[in-house]
Amino acid sequence: MPGGSIYVQQDEKFTGSSPQWWYEKFWREDAQNRRKSRYVKAAGGFLVGVALAYRFGLALAPAFGLLAAALTAAADWYLAWWSFRRTAVWRGARRGEVITGRLLRRSLARRGYRVLDGRAIRDQASIDHLVIGPTGVWIIDNESWSPDTEIGAYGGRLFIGEKYGTKVAKPLVETAEAFAELLGRETGVPVTITPMLAVHCGNLPKGGTVAAEGLILLKPRLVARVVRQAERVVYDKAQVELLARIAARELRRV
Repeated sequence: MPGGSIYVQQDEKFTGSSPQWWYEKFWREDAQNRRKSRYVKAAGGFLVGVALAYRFGLALAPAFGLLAAALTAAADWYLAWWSFRRTAVWRGARRGEVITGRLLRRSLARRGYRVLDGRAIRDQASIDHLVIGPTGVWIIDNESWSPDTEIGAYGGRLFIGEKYGTKVAKPLVETAEAFAELLGRETGVPVTITPMLAVHCGNLPKGGTVAAEGLILLKPRLVARVVRQAERVVYDKAQVELLARIAARELRRV
């Protein structure tokens, strides 16, 4: 590639052949159509605002119409901006592990949970986050698929698009089991670890959560809530500190 390095592999997200590149290209090219649509919606909002003002006998009906038009245009702009921003991790513009890590700490740190980032057992798969707290232990990874990818569970099987999700679920389940075995052996505390996958882009069912093949897939903003709302208290404060200390010592950073 002109201007590139023969020693560094190019990231396909920044080349003209990737779905991400085409998505951004079409988004930019569609800007004029979005503006035209926004003007039409704002005009509709103006008419509705004027009609409501007359209906309720309010003075300065045109002013209410202008206010309704501005609110309509602002809402339309926000929805368009949000639909693009939610693809940022998939496009390589943001890092999913940074987003999820910030959400976990903001919600869990003050409730007695410990969050360790980027941990692995030597020669085994790494994970983005290890959460240890009163209600149990979780490993959380981050993933992103194209915006039109349907994610669901049917007959106990995980599906990502038209493909089985076993290749996604199995490594995380095995890593959770390996982490649990190591922590249990080193601390003498019985440990069961629940694996989760924070999905930053892709279509999850209503409610934002899918559970299949031993794995929970959910929107990043729901991860801390699921951790907090586990059914029972498993560990006391001393056990949480012990598990976190041993995990920090035995699990290498990646």
